[in-house]
Amino acid sequence: MKRFFAFLFVSSCMILSVFAENYTLTVRAASTVEEGDKFRIQFTVNSQDVSNFSAPDFKGFEVIYGPSTSSQSSWSMVNGHTSQSSSITYTYVLLASRVGTFNVSPASVQVDGQTVKSRPFSIKVLPAGQGSSSRNTNSSGVAGGRQSNVPVTTGNNISTNQLFMTATASRTSVYEQEAILLTYKLYTQVDIRDLDGKLPTLDGFQVQQLPLPRNQEMEIENYNGRNYRTIVWCQYVLYPQKSGKLVIPSITYEGLVVQRNPNINPIDAFFNGTSGLMELRKKITTPRLTINVSPLPTKPDNFSGAVGNFTLSSTLTPTELVANDAITMKIQLKGSGNMKLISAPNVAFPKDFETYDVKVNDNFNLTKGGLSGTKEFEYLAVPRNPGKYTIPAASFVFFDPKSKTYKTLRTEEYTINVKKGAGNYSKTINDYSNQQQDVKELGQDIRYIKTGDVELVRQGDSFFGSMAYILCYVVPFVIFVLGLVLGRRTIRENANVAKSRGKKANKMALKRMKSAAKLLNSNSHNEFYDEVMRALWGYISDKFNMPLESLNKDNVQSELLARGVSQEVADTFIKALNDCEFARYAPGDAASNMQAVYDGSINAITKIEDNL
Repeated sequence: MKRFFAFLFVSSCMILSVFAENYTLTVRAASTVEEGDKFRIQFTVNSQDVSNFSAPDFKGFEVIYGPSTSSQSSWSMVNGHTSQSSSITYTYVLLASRVGTFNVSPASVQVDGQTVKSRPFSIKVLPAGQGSSSRNTNSSGVAGGRQSNVPVTTGNNISTNQLFMTATASRTSVYEQEAILLTYKLYTQVDIRDLDGKLPTLDGFQVQQLPLPRNQEMEIENYNGRNYRTIVWCQYVLYPQKSGKLVIPSITYEGLVVQRNPNINPIDAFFNGTSGLMELRKKITTPRLTINVSPLPTKPDNFSGAVGNFTLSSTLTPTELVANDAITMKIQLKGSGNMKLISAPNVAFPKDFETYDVKVNDNFNLTKGGLSGTKEFEYLAVPRNPGKYTIPAASFVFFDPKSKTYKTLRTEEYTINVKKGAGNYSKTINDYSNQQQDVKELGQDIRYIKTGDVELVRQGDSFFGSMAYILCYVVPFVIFVLGLVLGRRTIRENANVAKSRGKKANKMALKRMKSAAKLLNSNSHNEFYDEVMRALWGYISDKFNMPLESLNKDNVQSELLARGVSQEVADTFIKALNDCEFARYAPGDAASNMQAVYDGSINAITKIEDNL
């Protein structure tokens, strides 16, 4: 009995340890501050059953206030399932009293009998810069909107040393199709509330905007001996499509700065119920960049168009089968580079194999180094004859910018054994010769006597000259003439490639949206959003004969308006693109927006067709 209870106790402890909650102690603090600044450090634990909180030794800082404790609880029910979360936050207010870089050791707390620690981190204290206004300002980012009853003037008294933006490229000398990270960063010593501007159309580049995290916090940075509050405003990944010197033009942003109005007494403003602030509009111009793009070296014949760094793997199933059964070969390409423009490797299946179109599955994301992830090519083939076959290795050639050379990757060589199946299959010459030996004579003088009913014909009736006889000549001639007329019309229409693509644009878009509907039903949100984006961009490319590499939202809107599409319909299509991109890359539940994105995309394409 003692052994039984001991076993029961140990088992219960093991089960409880498996289902125990994973407690964490997170820390939130600024990475850079100014000397003399007051700032907050917050430690948050995801439970309220805590005790014995031990704060770190804040060496190099003076603790002005803390710890202040606040708790938060939430409860929700979704589809009959309830979930509950709670947390406690310990807040300290510190004073940066001297310059330097100071390491903050981990804090610890007891949670449900466990000791949970935070991560160590460091804080850099910069000397107080002249003209810096980082104190007592909003450091959470650039807020949108403007205040009411605040006068707006031109910010001529704000110098370029107080507010400016930089444009930096991760590389200024690259090869064609090599990814470049373009970053626009804001530096400010004033209270800026809004910033408006957009990247113009870049000639010679394929542009993709890199999604940035929401609610970015401003950081303090020392630039040319002065301290600024900085924030990365936007980032783009560029793929140069041609060689030579390509220019990234300057951008003019318009910022909305809030300052105290020197013409209004703050005390009078307080008692009069008016604002003592004024809003200034300041134009900010980014520098112009020049990118030197080198052409790729002499391309080998089997070059795939890939530029980057990749690895290759393959599988084949099954290796033993019967004739007329299908085999599936998958080639998976993994790495980073211009993955959207990579063509499928050529697999030389035997001549007796019936092959089908390659299915491509994309599973990559946009990162600072370009597109990174996997791209899978699925080949389907059906052997028609029994025998032993060899599928040679398929090669994949790509250009590696780091080594400045072409590299070749190869799949495995596969041998498959195809057995004779129970059904029909294409016979070889030997099969027919063997079959002929099985033919036997039914008699020596008469073979295959016709049996069955006999049809009698009235004497004098003849098919020659009858109406049926005449129709046998007239009907084929009429069909021939009609076919000739329709065939020439089809040839003339097919000769106009742009017109042919435009007629089929709606059909191709609906076909892609049907594929997206299947992904919607299977809740495959990443593949769903990719398929919807392909449908929208492909529709515009086919409808108006625009190359995919030159497509962007500005060009699309201009082309729609030039074709007579109304502004409202054009805005609907651009909104469908924005909603799809936002739901795909924005944090949160991407699957919950799938139906709305699908309906909006169908509605946008339908409205364009109706408008045209």
